Amino acid sequence: MATTIEQEPLYPQLPVGQEVIFVVSNNTIVASQLNVRFIADVYISDNNPTAISSTSTPIATFKTTPNNAGVGIFDFKQVVENYVSADNMAFDNSEYKGITTTDDTPHPLHLIDKYSRNKKAARWLDIEFKTQYTDANGDVQIDTPTLTNDNYQIFNGYLKYSDELSIFNNDFGFDLGNFNLSSDTDRFLTNAPATQYANIDDYGTVAYLAPNGNVSYIKLIYKNSSNVQIGTENITRNYGNGAYTNFGSEIRKRIVYFGCYPANLMRNGSSIFAGLVSAGTIQGGSIVVQAFNLGNSAISKAYTININCPNLKGFESIRLCWLNQWGAWDYYTFTQKSIRSISTKGSTYEQLAGTWNEAAYRVDSYKGGKKAFRVNATEKITMNSDFVSESENDMFEELINSPEVYILDGYQTDGALSALNQYVKPVRLTTSSFVKKTVANDKLIQYTFEVEKSKTLRTQSV
Repeated sequence: MATTIEQEPLYPQLPVGQEVIFVVSNNTIVASQLNVRFIADVYISDNNPTAISSTSTPIATFKTTPNNAGVGIFDFKQVVENYVSADNMAFDNSEYKGITTTDDTPHPLHLIDKYSRNKKAARWLDIEFKTQYTDANGDVQIDTPTLTNDNYQIFNGYLKYSDELSIFNNDFGFDLGNFNLSSDTDRFLTNAPATQYANIDDYGTVAYLAPNGNVSYIKLIYKNSSNVQIGTENITRNYGNGAYTNFGSEIRKRIVYFGCYPANLMRNGSSIFAGLVSAGTIQGGSIVVQAFNLGNSAISKAYTININCPNLKGFESIRLCWLNQWGAWDYYTFTQKSIRSISTKGSTYEQLAGTWNEAAYRVDSYKGGKKAFRVNATEKITMNSDFVSESENDMFEELINSPEVYILDGYQTDGALSALNQYVKPVRLTTSSFVKKTVANDKLIQYTFEVEKSKTLRTQSV
């Protein structure tokens, strides 16, 4: 008798930050044989779903004994979360300022001109279950394998304990239907509000799940400071624009990024948006971003990016980006007062005065006394948000909980051989607590965060 899958995830799309539970049984063997073990062979693919055969090699094999109810329970959370990670670099054939991304010319994901497929954020998961036992002759036997009912798409997200789960016949899971774009209420992979703010030189992306290739193009509507439309363009989802032309089972096509912030839309300086910047008509205006299908029907919310007016007080703008709940990126530009401080910690030694290894002793005034052998300097930045609404609380909560935070520099003129290392700077959020503010409690809502640059400042060593 083949092993039976009694319980499995309810939906085929799985954020890895949750219990990934499978329950299997084999009543006949459990009741009649000795030394029974349930076996799970786990297959994870970074391309197409694994076509499991007798020659396939699993990434891991797990065994468990039947519990008191005669079934085996597996939780693969700690396994699958090791096979997905944040996408920091763009996929091949995306573009930055018109230059195609390749292995030899890599580009940070945040800087893409148009689309990029995912590299590390998603994988296919397949599992084959078997029952092992010892028969009456003392020989170890394995019954006929049983495959999972679905190819599971795992991706680098997590579930909060407050996220509502669905359950049916003991199978449970989180319904990602609102992220599978099909109507004008569906969402990109973010919990941030549909209205965002950015400076004219800020970079940023949105991401969306693509289980069926519904997205045909993303429409961009440009409006001036009077909210009057002054331009529009449709960016077709195809291979030439960094995505794909024909939808298929490759996992890289199942999460797609799109560069839609002002600096991305500048591209190589010859785009429609770049013309509006040169004409001075988009400053203080906005960009409306929305996904459409082949029938020209809207299949996502309309997201609005308001372009900040210049800060008249001369405060330095600092833009942070961080990994959000769904494994994509959220962004915020802090436009109010910021303070940079540098702290140093080094080692010292005592140096002899004068010269002792030459023909004559000389009194060199620069020698002698306590000297710095090495200086390690760390920069911290304290930044303040503008006044914000309660709708941005969830976004800032994810910032303080995020394992990856970066400072993202704005549009620049690059050197001919630039490695683009100056744009994305890793930081560590040192703010250790976050109090959600409300209009009822606080009237005006403003937040202060502190970050520390991850890399120590370089200097000479003696």
